[in-house]
Amino acid sequence: MTSITQADTSLHDPWLGVEVRHLAALEAVARAGSFGRAASELGYTQSAISQQIAALERIVGERLVERPGGPRAISMTEAGTLLLRHAEAIVNRLAAAQADMRALQAGETGTLRVGTYQSVGSRVLPDVMRRFRTDWPKIEIGLSEPTTDPELYAEIESGRLDLAFCSAPLPDGPFDTIELMRDPYVFLVPAGHPVASAAACSLADLEGLALIGASTCSSGLDAERVMIDAGHTFQYAFRSDDNGTIQGLVAAEFGAALVPLLAVIPGDDRVRVLAIDPPVPARAISVVWHRDRHRSPAARAFIEIALAVSAEVESELVVP
Repeated sequence: MTSITQADTSLHDPWLGVEVRHLAALEAVARAGSFGRAASELGYTQSAISQQIAALERIVGERLVERPGGPRAISMTEAGTLLLRHAEAIVNRLAAAQADMRALQAGETGTLRVGTYQSVGSRVLPDVMRRFRTDWPKIEIGLSEPTTDPELYAEIESGRLDLAFCSAPLPDGPFDTIELMRDPYVFLVPAGHPVASAAACSLADLEGLALIGASTCSSGLDAERVMIDAGHTFQYAFRSDDNGTIQGLVAAEFGAALVPLLAVIPGDDRVRVLAIDPPVPARAISVVWHRDRHRSPAARAFIEIALAVSAEVESELVVP
């Protein structure tokens, strides 16, 4: 009898009245900063958004949105901020489910959305694209280059990207990955520097040269962290996430750079590539996808081609 009573009570839990549209309205209001803009985004009237937020507040028993009135932007209460974290996850999962349905219905046609970044985009991706388009001519590839790692993983989680190239380690989240290759870190120095004729060098050998480092790119920052943990200190002349800018400044004798070998633009006589002594662990280049999403045959084929191309590229990545 007790178990029946508990089950019957759970059926009348007011939280079971929470609908996805309520959570979508809360997420849109928080992002847009007003009921009007949220309504425009979701295709509702402003009064409909207000009603959905009010219904959600009645169900959870807390005020979620501060409504100051006038031109001032709305804001989330403490309860609203707490519920918003769950709402965003649920809305993202719904978007991912929608993307799954599109992928399943597409079969061998449709769009495969792939995220990439600079060094992979110039050295690995072109050959992957060429082979994939030969094997899967009816699949359109939609490429994007997220500005930061958090943006890349957010797009994977929401379903806006099906796959993405990335560098380990992965953040916490619903992600699966497979390693494609290892990319060694090197020093990039001006061709005229005294150490340029050596096969390898240490930070101490770069006397008189400040470093040109990454701004937000994880591949460069990870190598710096390893060396900092080993007790090294750095003096920076400049920071940039553009590989061409970094290499150009090194060529101009503005500094030296600690970079992945894949990021070095080959055939530049103005610079020299040197092994690091002692070595820094190579970065792992991987491809990542949403763990709970359906991977289409085209997505699986893209990964297999990326593995084959990466193995070929890795075999050619030899420090001069």
